[in-house]
Amino acid sequence: MAQDSPTFSPLYRQIKSLIMQGLETGEWRPGEAIPSESELAERFSVSQGTVRKAVDEMAAENLLIRRQGKGTFVASHNDPRAFFRFLRLIPISGGVEPSHSMPLECWRAKAGPEAARVLQINIGEPIIVVRRLLQFSGKTVVVDEIYLPGEVFAGLTLDILKDYQGSLYSLFETRFGVRMIRAEERIRAVAADRVSAELLNVEEGAPLLSVERVSYTYGEKPVEWRRGLYSTAEHCYLNELS
Repeated sequence: MAQDSPTFSPLYRQIKSLIMQGLETGEWRPGEAIPSESELAERFSVSQGTVRKAVDEMAAENLLIRRQGKGTFVASHNDPRAFFRFLRLIPISGGVEPSHSMPLECWRAKAGPEAARVLQINIGEPIIVVRRLLQFSGKTVVVDEIYLPGEVFAGLTLDILKDYQGSLYSLFETRFGVRMIRAEERIRAVAADRVSAELLNVEEGAPLLSVERVSYTYGEKPVEWRRGLYSTAEHCYLNELS
């Protein structure tokens, strides 16, 4: 019986994998500069061109950020440019509005079958559940229910959520060392039930967007399962395709 041939990986992809290992282990933390291309080339015994190709691909994936005249830095959720990557709501009139998070609840629970499957943990393992509102210009536009692995986010409390001034992903990155590097979303239309209608200040039965997101950190590890209801009375979900 014929065996499958080993998968060939271009050299620059191998270098990319080595740089990713450095990011995953915390050798270079979010916001910090990585070594220059010449230093990385010497470290990995490859050409600068090979390193440059690996870094270019990582920059295109928003893992690294090039800054003219300053070097290449690990991308961070504290960077304002990262804001729109994970929140695609804009006013119908256009532009980008700053959001304000209003945490409502934060409690510990045991993972049921669905949460365990999505977060790739065992049924009954600890999870943390967060409910919050997201406001734009003083109006509530999003109701989120967020499920997090309890061991990864041990110590997260409602007081911490209320006191933090940045985004949730910035909090996860700075306090818990967890950086979200990509997410998958499933979007469908639903009708507002009584509770969501009250929270979003819309009529019961009004159309909403249901946005289910799974966010991943390094190593394709799921570390957040989020279910949100979005009011689109004055906002729309923008996705850029290229």
